[in-house]
Amino acid sequence: MVALDQGVKALVVANLPYGTVVPVLGNALQFLYVRNPGAAFSFAVNMTWIFSIVSTAVVVAIIVFARRIRSMWWALVLGMLLGGALGNLLDRLFREPGFGRGHVVDFISTPWMMPAIYNIADSFICVSMVIFVLLVIFGVNLDGSRALSAKRQRAADAAATRDGTAASTTDDHGASRTVADDQRAPRDGRDALGSDSLGHDAT
Repeated sequence: MVALDQGVKALVVANLPYGTVVPVLGNALQFLYVRNPGAAFSFAVNMTWIFSIVSTAVVVAIIVFARRIRSMWWALVLGMLLGGALGNLLDRLFREPGFGRGHVVDFISTPWMMPAIYNIADSFICVSMVIFVLLVIFGVNLDGSRALSAKRQRAADAAATRDGTAASTTDDHGASRTVADDQRAPRDGRDALGSDSLGHDAT
């Protein structure tokens, strides 16, 4: 992803006139080469150093956090986020006007969708955020398992409670009922063999 982003930016810098709209699909898609000193989509243009530091922290955090990932979808999210953050970070570190203050190359314009100009790295970041929200909504954990909804969790807890109660009422022979539940059990204090509760002869 980083190689794709940087490769396309190199082609844009070498071949597109700066600040000139180049129609690709009419007004639906245009190329407009500009340099952005701010965040994604040309926001906060006077905070280049801050975004360089934040981007570096994000890249390091993703690399460290990635060791916990066991899900293909979460790996995709972090991979796209890492690629997008690193692609723009390289611009800020190594492009003019200087280290840490470099301007990001933006060139994609879709006026029908948004007025901002963006690049491939920005697109990676946006798509990763959409997938991130979907994974949270559907309860997909980092290890690929699915989290139970509150309703399903209550049902599972209730089932576990019923299983525990049933297990506690079984006798040594695996019977699933107790003497108290046996409708045939004597009600006058005598056991099933005819002796009373004190163990005296029934006669």
